[in-house]
Amino acid sequence: MLLYQSCMLLQLSMTCKILETFDLHGLYKKGDIMLGGIFPVQYLSIPPELSFTLDFSGFQSAQTMAYAIDEINRNVSLLPNITLGYRLFDNCIRMPIGLRAAAVLINGQDSIVYDYSCSQAPPIVALVGDAGSAPSIAISRILSLFGMPMVSYFSTCPCLSNKVEFPSFFRTIPSDDFQVKAMVEIIKHFGWTWVGVIGSDDEYGHTALKTFSDVFQNVGCLSFTEIIPKSNDKLKISRIISSIKQSTAKVIIIFAVSRDISFLLNEIILQNITGKQWIASEAWSLGSLAREENFYWLGGTIGIAIRRKDIPNLENFLLQVRPDFDPANNLVIRFWETMFECKFPENSSTFLNSKTCTGSEDLKSLSTAYTDTSQLRSAYNVYKSVYALAHALHDLMMCKQGEGPFENGSCADIFNVQPWQVLFYMRKVNFINPLGERVAFDKNGDALGIYDIVNWQKIDHGKITIKTIGVYDESVITGKALTIQDDDIFWNFPSKLVPQSICSKSCQPGTRKASRKGEPVCCFDCVPCAEGEISTVFDSSECFRCPSDFWSNPERNKCVEKELEFLSFEDSMGIALTSLAALGMCVSVSVLAVFIHFRETAVVKANNSELSYFLLVSLALCFLCSLFFIGEPSHVTCRLRHVAFGISFVLCISCLLVKTVVVIIAFKATLPGNNRIKWFGAVQQRGTVFFFTSVETLICILWLVIAPPVPAKNTNNEHSKIILECYVGSITGFSCVLGYIFFLACICFILAFLSRNLPDSFNEAKFITFSMLIFLAVWIAFIPAYVSSPGKYTIAVEIFAILASSFGLLTAIFTPKCYIILLKPELNNKRSLMGRLINNKNSGAFFPKMLIFVFLKEPSKCSVDHSKSACFRSSHFYVRIFY
Repeated sequence: MLLYQSCMLLQLSMTCKILETFDLHGLYKKGDIMLGGIFPVQYLSIPPELSFTLDFSGFQSAQTMAYAIDEINRNVSLLPNITLGYRLFDNCIRMPIGLRAAAVLINGQDSIVYDYSCSQAPPIVALVGDAGSAPSIAISRILSLFGMPMVSYFSTCPCLSNKVEFPSFFRTIPSDDFQVKAMVEIIKHFGWTWVGVIGSDDEYGHTALKTFSDVFQNVGCLSFTEIIPKSNDKLKISRIISSIKQSTAKVIIIFAVSRDISFLLNEIILQNITGKQWIASEAWSLGSLAREENFYWLGGTIGIAIRRKDIPNLENFLLQVRPDFDPANNLVIRFWETMFECKFPENSSTFLNSKTCTGSEDLKSLSTAYTDTSQLRSAYNVYKSVYALAHALHDLMMCKQGEGPFENGSCADIFNVQPWQVLFYMRKVNFINPLGERVAFDKNGDALGIYDIVNWQKIDHGKITIKTIGVYDESVITGKALTIQDDDIFWNFPSKLVPQSICSKSCQPGTRKASRKGEPVCCFDCVPCAEGEISTVFDSSECFRCPSDFWSNPERNKCVEKELEFLSFEDSMGIALTSLAALGMCVSVSVLAVFIHFRETAVVKANNSELSYFLLVSLALCFLCSLFFIGEPSHVTCRLRHVAFGISFVLCISCLLVKTVVVIIAFKATLPGNNRIKWFGAVQQRGTVFFFTSVETLICILWLVIAPPVPAKNTNNEHSKIILECYVGSITGFSCVLGYIFFLACICFILAFLSRNLPDSFNEAKFITFSMLIFLAVWIAFIPAYVSSPGKYTIAVEIFAILASSFGLLTAIFTPKCYIILLKPELNNKRSLMGRLINNKNSGAFFPKMLIFVFLKEPSKCSVDHSKSACFRSSHFYVRIFY
C-alpha cells in the first residue's frame, strides 16, 4: 500500500510525498473521466520454475474494457463531449498485488499531493474488477469507505450481495446463489436425486457447498460432500477418491477452479474412475480441463457457463494492439513477449540466447485464447460493466439543476464528479446494451441470473468442443427458467442415454415410500398401498383412502366405484334358487290340486282335508316368499321378505301343531267314554290356526310401524364391494318374529315326539316328528352358515334354508298320501281302509297315518252302523274312525 510522509494538515502550504511506488504492470489511456480496472493477467507457474506466466484470456478481458471505452467515446449519443479514460492493472492472481493496485488507483500516481480538500476529480471514479471473490471482498471494503462503485465481472460469492457490508459493490455476473439454482434445476430436469458434491477449500467452494446443500435438500439427497485441498495433499485426495468410488451416485457436482481440480483429476485418471456424470460450475466449465487427453473421464460434462455474446469488431481491435514502451502500458510489452516467445532489446540482456522481438510480428498468425472471440463470456461481462458505468455517468450528466437528487435539488458536476455521486446513479441503471441485452441491478447489486448450459463433446478429428445446449434465465416471467435441448447432449456412457442417479428407484403410483432406518430420505423401499388405498403420483410418501363408496383398483392407483353385490335373478345362483322355489310352489299347488280333485276319497277325508288345504297353501307361500329375497333390495321387498316369511311359516307350523294336538287328544284319553275331542272340533282347529297366525301378524305389524326393515349398503363385510341388503331396523322386532316361529316349532316337535308311540295305524305323529326334525336341523345349521357366508351368499343361505325346510315339510307330510292317491288307488277306498285297520297294523302295506278319531262313551255304540266310519276296539277304549 502506498506510504506517505506525515502531513501537517493545519498548514496547507506543506506537501505529502510518496516514499515508494509499486512495480505494477498495466494499461493506460487519458480521459476526462477515468475508470480503473484490475485483471488477472499473469500468474505464478507451478514450482520449481516459480516464474510468471501470462493468461491470454485475462489480457483479452483487459483489452475488452479498453475496447468498450473506445466504443463509448465514439458514440455521440452516450456521454457527448466527454472522453472516458482508463487505468488498468494486473493483479497477478495474488491478493496483496490486487490490494496494491487498488491503492494506486484510488490515490493516483502523482509523486506529490497538493489537493487536501478533495476539490478536484479523483484519479478514478469507479473500478471494474476484481475477478476473484476473495480479493473483491477485500477491495470492496476499502472502496466503500470512499463510496466508490466497484463493478466485478467474475466475483460470484453470495456474501457480496450484503449491502450492509458492501454498499458500493455491483457485478455483471450472477451470484453463486443463481448458479446453484440453475444446477438444481438441471438436476431436477434429468430426475437425479442422489448426487455427490465437491468444493474448493476457499470462500467460493465453502459458500457454494452450503448454498447447494440448503437448496438441494428439497429435491434430493447428498451421497457425500468433500473439500478439494489447495495443494496436492495425497491423503485428502485419496479420501475424496474413496468417497467417489464407494458412492452409488452417478452425478457429481464440483465447485472449484480448474487449477484446484487438476490434482483430483490426476488421481481419477490414475485409478480409471469412469461412469460418472460431472456437473461443472462456471469456474471450470470452460477451463483448460476440456482437453482430448481428459475426455475419456470427463467427456459429456454438463456445465454452467457465463452468458456468451459476440461483440462486433472486438477481434479487429484485439489484432491492432501494438507494443507501447510507455511505462504506463508495460503490460502490452509482457503480452507481446509471451505471445511470440521473444524479448525486446531492452529486456534481452537478462535473457541470453532469447529471440528478439521486432514489434512488427503479426497477431493473426497465431491462434490463442487472446485472439479467439468465439467464447466471449467473462469478456462480455467486462463489456457490460463498462457500459453500466457509462450509463450511470450519462444519467448524472443529464441531470437538470433544481431537479437533481442531491441537496436542494442540485446535480453533480460531470467535470468534477465524485465517486459517491456515481454510486447513486449506479443503483438506478437499467438499459439495453448495443448487443440487445438488458443490463440492470437488483437491490443487492446483482445482475440478472442468466447462464448458458454447456456440454463437453468431441467433434471430427478428436477435437473437443464446448457446445451450448440450453439457457437458464431467471428473469423469464412466463414459462420455465431452464431450457435444454436434450437431443444435443452427449452422454459419456455406453448406452448414450441419460444416466440414472438415484438411491432408490421411484415408487410407482400404487405404492408409497418407506424410509430405511439410518439412511437418507432418498433411500427407501416401495411398499404397495393397502386395499382401499391409492397413490396417484410417483414417489408418494403416503397412500390415501378411497371414499366410502369407492375402492382401489388392482394397481392401487385409482379409486373405482365399488361393485354393487346382491343376489339377482340373472345370477346363476339366483336362477337356481328361483327354479327351486318355483318347483316347490308348483309341487305344493299340484298336491293341493290332487287333494281337491280326490277330496271324496277315503285317504283325503281321513287326512283332515281342511287342515291339509291350509298346510299346502302355507307351504306354497313359503316357497313364494323366498323370491322376495332375490333381486335388488327396495323398501317394498325389504318389508315383504321377512313379514311374508314369518307369517307363511307360522301358518304352516300352526297347521302341523293343530294336527298333532288332534292326534294326542284322540289317543291320550285314559278311559273309554272320554268326550274331550268334541271340544276341539273343526271350528276350534281353524280358530287355533287363525290365533297363532294372528299373533305373528301382530308382531310383524308392530315391527313395520316402529322400525321397519330398510335397504342398506354394507361396506364392512367386503371392503371391495357394496353389499345391498336389508337392514332389519328393529333387532327386537326381528327376534320376536323368528323367536315365535321357533317357539311354535319346538312345541310341535315336542308334542309329536311324545305321541310317536301311539298305534302306528291311527296317527301321523312320527311323520310330523320327522318333518319337525328336518325343520329344526335346517334352521340350526343355518345360523353358522349365515354368519360365515360373505355378501350375496348370506341371502342365498337364507333362501336355501327356507326352501330346504319347506321341501322337508312337504315331502315328509304329503308323500305317503300322494303315493296312495296316485300310485295305489286300489287302496284308496273304504274296504281297503277297513281291512287295513282291522288287520295287523304291522303288515307291509303302506297306509295313510292321518285319520279323524271320535271317542265312544259306550262300547255298545260301536255296533251302530255308519256308512263313512269304522268302529273297533283299541287296547283301552273304543274308537270310531271317520274317513
